[in-house]
Amino acid sequence: MTAATTTDLVAYDDAVRRYDPVLGIEVHVELGTRTKMFCAAEVEFGGEPNTQTTPVSMGLPGALPVVNGKAVEYAIRIGLALNCRIAESCRFARKNYFYPDVPKNFQTSQYDEPIAYDGWIDVELEDGEVFRVEIERAHMEEDAGKNTHVGGSTGRIHGAEYSLVDYNRAGIPLVEIVTRPIEGAGERAPEVARAYVQTLRDIFRALDVSEARMERGNVRADVNLSLRPTPESPLGTRTETKNVNSFRSVERSVRYEISRQAAVLDAGDIVVQETRHWHEDTGITTSGRVKSDAEDYRYFPEPDLVPVAPSRDWIEEIRSSLPEMPVARRRRLQGEWGYADAEMRDVVNAGALDLIEATVAGGTTPAGARKWWMGELARRAKQDEVSLESLSVTPAQIAELEQLIADGKINDKLARQVLEGVLAGEGDPGAVVDARGLAVVSDDGALLAAVDEALAAQPDVAEKVRGGNQGPVGAIIGAVMKTTKGQADAKRVRELILERIGQ
Repeated sequence: MTAATTTDLVAYDDAVRRYDPVLGIEVHVELGTRTKMFCAAEVEFGGEPNTQTTPVSMGLPGALPVVNGKAVEYAIRIGLALNCRIAESCRFARKNYFYPDVPKNFQTSQYDEPIAYDGWIDVELEDGEVFRVEIERAHMEEDAGKNTHVGGSTGRIHGAEYSLVDYNRAGIPLVEIVTRPIEGAGERAPEVARAYVQTLRDIFRALDVSEARMERGNVRADVNLSLRPTPESPLGTRTETKNVNSFRSVERSVRYEISRQAAVLDAGDIVVQETRHWHEDTGITTSGRVKSDAEDYRYFPEPDLVPVAPSRDWIEEIRSSLPEMPVARRRRLQGEWGYADAEMRDVVNAGALDLIEATVAGGTTPAGARKWWMGELARRAKQDEVSLESLSVTPAQIAELEQLIADGKINDKLARQVLEGVLAGEGDPGAVVDARGLAVVSDDGALLAAVDEALAAQPDVAEKVRGGNQGPVGAIIGAVMKTTKGQADAKRVRELILERIGQ
C-alpha cells in the first residue's frame, strides 16, 4: 500500500457508519502573567515586533532562566480544575528542534514529569448529553516566536518571498493540556471536540488565568484523529491538525478529517502520520510535515532549572480559592432563572450568560434580561457582525431601561428607540429619554383630548361598545397612540375611552 494522495471524500454519515473515530486533543493556553515564563520581559498583546525581549527569551549565550512563580500557580489552578493530581515534584526538559521562531533551538517544556496528570472533565453537548474526557497531563512550557511569511498567496512558508520573525511571543508561559484517546464518541466526535475546547476556554476564563481569546491565539487546539474499523480494533494512524483557533473550525476540521481518512482507507492507501493545516476559507486540511514522535525531539532534563516542588499546603490553599466551575454555574443559574433547557443553551451559545447575569444583578427579572439580550441586541449584533459583549451597551444600562418600563416612564415600543440612542452613544437610557422627549404621556388632560378627537372621528364606536362589542376600543387606542407618536400609556388610554363611553 502507498501513502494517500487522494482528495476525494466519503460522505460523513457513511464514514462514521463504517469506521470508529478516535480523538486526541492538545490545547495550549497562554497564561495571563505580567512577564514571560523564564525572564522579566513584559507580556503585552500587539506590541511592536521584537520590543518585548530579553537575553533569555532571545536565547543568547550565558543567559540563565528563572521560573515565573505566578505561571506555576496558574498551572496548578488549571490542573486542579481539571481534577488532576498535582506532582509533588516536577522538572523542565529541553525539547530540541530547529526553527527560526525558536531562538534557542530548543523549547523549554516538561516531558516525563508534568506538573499535573491523571485528570478528567465532563463535557456537556448541546442536547444535554454529558461526555467525560480523560486528561493525561497538563504541563508547563514556553511559547515560540511568530513567523510572518511575506509574498505568497496563502500566508504560509511555501511560495513566500521571505519570512520575518517576531520574538515578542517567544517565552510567553503556556500550559498544554493533553487528553487520553477520546473513544466512544462515534458520529458525535466533531461535537465532542468542539464542546471540549469550549469547556476548557470557559474554565480558563473562570479561573482568571488567561484572557482565553482564540482570535488572538491565547487558546490553540491541535486535533488528532484516527479511524479504525470497529471500537474493538487497535487504534489507527493519527493525523494532527495544528493550531485550530475557533470552536467552529475544531468541529469542521474533525468532520473533514473523518471523511478524508475514510476515503484514504477505502482506496487501499495508508494514512500518513503527519501534521496538517486547517484552511478556514475552503474548509479542508492539507499536509504539513511528517509527524515527529517524542524520541525525535531528544528530550533531556533542563540543566539550568531546578525541579519545581509545590508544597501540599500551597496546593490546598489554591484549591480552596477556585471559583465555581462553568458547568456548575450554568446549572445553578438555570435553576434560579427558570429557563428551559433550550433557552439556556441559546443563551450560552450566544455568549450572553455573563451579560444576563450582570443585568439580573442590576435588578432586572431573568425574563426581562433575556428578552433584551437574546432579542433586540442579538439581532443588532448579528447585523453588525460582532459579539454581544462588543455592543456599546452595558448590563447596567439594560437594567435601567427595564426599570424605566416598570416605572411606566416608557413603554416597550419607546424602549426600543431609547436603546437605539444608547447604542448610538447618546448616554444612559434616562438621558436618552430626556434628550429625545420619549417619556410616556400620562397627563389625563392631554390623553382625554386625544381620546375625544379619536371618538369624534369614529362616532359609531361608542354605540358598538355600549352594545357589548369591545373590539372597536382597540381602533381608538391605536388612533390615540398615533396622535401621541406612541408615547401614550395604552392602559390608561383604554380606561379613559371606557369612561368617556360610559362603560
